[in-house]
Amino acid sequence: MRETGLEALEAGLARDLAYLNYPPENWVRPQQSTDGRHVYDVVIVGAGMCGLTAAFALLRAGIANIRIVDNSEPGFEGPWVTYARMNTLRSPKHLTGPAMGLPALTCRAWFEARFGAAAWEALDKIPRTMWMDYLRWYRRVLNLPVENDVTVQTIEPYGDLLGLEIDGASEPCLTGKIVLANGRDGVGGLRIPAFANNLPRACWNHSKDDIDFDALVGKRVAVLGASASACDNAAVALETGAGAVHMFVRRADLPRINKFKGVIYPGFTHGFPTLNDEWRWRLLHYALDQGVAPPQDSMLRLKCHPNFALHLGSPWHRVETVGDEIEIETPKGIHRFDHLILATGFTVDADKRAELAGLTDKILLWGDRIDAPSDRTSQDLARFPYLGPAFEFMETEPGAAPHLRHIHCFNYAATLSHGVVSGDIPNVSEGAQRLVEGIARDFFAADRAYHFQQLQDYDELELLGDEWIDADAVLEKTPSG
Repeated sequence: MRETGLEALEAGLARDLAYLNYPPENWVRPQQSTDGRHVYDVVIVGAGMCGLTAAFALLRAGIANIRIVDNSEPGFEGPWVTYARMNTLRSPKHLTGPAMGLPALTCRAWFEARFGAAAWEALDKIPRTMWMDYLRWYRRVLNLPVENDVTVQTIEPYGDLLGLEIDGASEPCLTGKIVLANGRDGVGGLRIPAFANNLPRACWNHSKDDIDFDALVGKRVAVLGASASACDNAAVALETGAGAVHMFVRRADLPRINKFKGVIYPGFTHGFPTLNDEWRWRLLHYALDQGVAPPQDSMLRLKCHPNFALHLGSPWHRVETVGDEIEIETPKGIHRFDHLILATGFTVDADKRAELAGLTDKILLWGDRIDAPSDRTSQDLARFPYLGPAFEFMETEPGAAPHLRHIHCFNYAATLSHGVVSGDIPNVSEGAQRLVEGIARDFFAADRAYHFQQLQDYDELELLGDEWIDADAVLEKTPSG
C-alpha cells in the first residue's frame, strides 16, 4: 500500500530521529521522596508551543523522567483556537518555530506533506487554526506525554524538592524542577483598567475572554486599544454582525513599525542575555515604548466595514453606565455603547498567580536591580522577574529561598532577561535549547559525586587481553644459545 505524503514524512522523521539516537538513555540520577513516592525530574506546566518544545528538548537531552500538564482540553492548548482571533499568523511562514533543527518537523514539511509544495509557494501566511493543527501533529508524532484538564493550584518547597498541588490531589506531585511554560500571563494576569470594577461584568470583556460575539449582533461595541488583538476582536465583532464598532486609541497616531521584527536574527538571540542589565533594559524598554504596529492585514480587515470607526488621541477619561448604556468620555466628546471589549493586554506580576502565592515576596525582580523611572513602560518592566541563565527565578535575599532556582520561567515574563525566545514563534527552539542545557548542567553539577561514582563503577571491558603479544615477554621465554 502506497504511503500518503504525511505517512512518508512521519516515516522520514522517525528515521532522522533514529539517526540522531533519539531518545537517548536517561542519565539523571533517580530520586525518591523520603516516603518512597515517585519524583519527577521535571514537571512542565503548560503544553502549548513553548511547553511542547521544552519537552522535546528535554527528551533529546536524555532527561526522560518528565511530566507535562495543561489545564486546557486536548488540542486547545495555548491561544491559537481560543482567544487568538486573527485569520493568519503574524509571523512569516518561513520561520521554523519549534522544529529544533529538524527539517521534517517544520510546519512547512507538514504542510507540504498534506497539500503539496505548490500550495506552500502560493501561501502568504499560515492560517491560525492550521498552526494549531500543526502543533497537534507535533505532539502526536513525537509522542509527548501531555496530561490535559489538569490545574496546578500551588507550588511550594517540599524538603529538597518542589511540590505541586494538582486539582486537589491528596498528595503533591513531587519534582526536582518545574518549567513554567504557561503562556503570556504565566507570571501575571490580565491588565484590567480600574474603571471596569465599577461596571456590571456583563457589559464588558477582556480580549482574552471567551466572548459571545453572537450576543453582540446589532449592538454598538467599543474596543479599547490599538494592538493586533484589538483589531482582531473588532473585526470578529463586525464580521459577526455588530451594529457598529468603534476603536479608541490613546496615542495621537498608530505605531507604524513593529520594532520586535528587527530583533529576529541570531546575533540578538544569542547575544542579548549576555549583556549587562543596563543594556538589556535599554533595548527592551525602547522596543516596548515605541509601540507595536498592528499588522496591516488586521487593519485592512477593519477598513472594509463602513460601520467601523477609529478614534485617535482618545483615552477614556470617564466610563460609567447610564441606564442601559455605557457612557465614555474622551477629550473629543462623549460616546455611548452597549458593550466594551478591553484589548488592554497582560501584566507581568507574580502576585496575580495564585500558585506562586507563597513565593512571590522572595523572587528577585528587575525593579530590585534597576532604579526604574516613573514612566509606564519602566514601571511595567520593573515587575519582570530577574532570571538566571537557565530561565530560573533568583532570590531577593541570597540563601533565603534556594528552591526558587529550580523553577524555570519559560514564558513571556522571561523577555527582559533572555530576549524574545520564550513566547513567540521565531526563536522558541533556541530558547528551549538554552533552557534545557541549563537544566542538564544543574542536574549534573548537583549530582557530581553520584556521577563520579558511576565513572568509578564503569567496568565495560574494551580489551580482553588477548588482542596483542608482548614481544619482550616472548623473548624472555625463548631459550638462549
